[in-house]
Formats: sequence, C-alpha cells, structure tokens
Amino acid sequence: MMFPQSRHSGSSHLPQQLKFTTSDSCDRIKDEFQLLQAQYHSLKLECDKLASEKSEMQRHYVMYYEMSYGLNIEMHKQHQQQVLGAIERAKQVTAPELNSIIRQQLQAHQLSQLQALALPLTPLPVGLPPSSLPAVSAGTGLLSLSALGSQAHLSKEDKNGHDGDTHQEDDGEKSD
Repeated sequence: MMFPQSRHSGSSHLPQQLKFTTSDSCDRIKDEFQLLQAQYHSLKLECDKLASEKSEMQRHYVMYYEMSYGLNIEMHKQHQQQVLGAIERAKQVTAPELNSIIRQQLQAHQLSQLQALALPLTPLPVGLPPSSLPAVSAGTGLLSLSALGSQAHLSKEDKNGHDGDTHQEDDGEKSD
C-alpha cells in the first residue's frame, strides 16, 4: 500500500513542478519576444531613417547634377560668345595694326631676353658666394645663348642695312 501512496504523493508534486516550469518558460519566451520586438522596431526605425537620408541624398545629387549641367551649358555659351567677339575684333584689325602689335611683342620679348642675359653675365660682388645666385637650368642657359647668338646676328643685319631703324628704336627707348 505504500507503493501507491508514494506514487500518488509524487504525482501530486510533479504536475505542479511542470506547471511552474512551463509558466516560467512561457514568461521567459514572452520577455525574449518583447525584447526582439523592441530591437526589430528600433532597427526598422533606423532603416527608415537611412532610407529617407538616401532619398534626400539622391535628391541633392540630382539637384547638383542639374546645376552642374546648367553651368556647363552656360559656360559653353559664354565661351562661344567670347570667341565670336574675338573673331569680330580680329576681322576689324588691319594689316598695319597687326604688324605694329607683332613688332611690339618682339621688342618686349627681346628686352626680356636681354634682361635675362644680363643677370648671369654680371660679375659677383666681392664676398658673395656663388651659391647665393639664383639657380639657372641648362635649358635656360642654352636659351640665353641662342638668344645671344640671334641678337648678335640681328645686330649685324641692322648695322649692314638698317642704320636708320636702330636710331628710331633708340629714340623710342629713350622716350620711355
């Protein structure tokens, strides 16, 4: 008889333990579900925020692209207008004016070459080391030498047949 009683008393505790454990498990599952639901909600909000930022960035990109395209077209139009204006001015320039401009440019170029040549040919001041001079590259030196040769050649031509021209240039330089 003991056997059935112990079984009965044991069976009375077993359903309460299972009920308590099942209830605890359900509560834990419910808590975990609520936690996962909160995480899902925050991730969804973050995803929505990123999606709206993405669409805003795309809108800005389109706006900047349109502005850039419009500016490019406007710059092209202005360039075309400048070119047309320059062509119209060029059509109005006469041959004597063109020769005068070319002559002025050549004189300015020759003057700048002579000034460049004058710097390396001047003697060093006493006590000044050579390293304090500005560096002159081989290309600059060769250009200076070729300019010097062309100047010597031009001066021979001027002396041979154009003495009157050199006096006019000298008078022009003195007036400046």
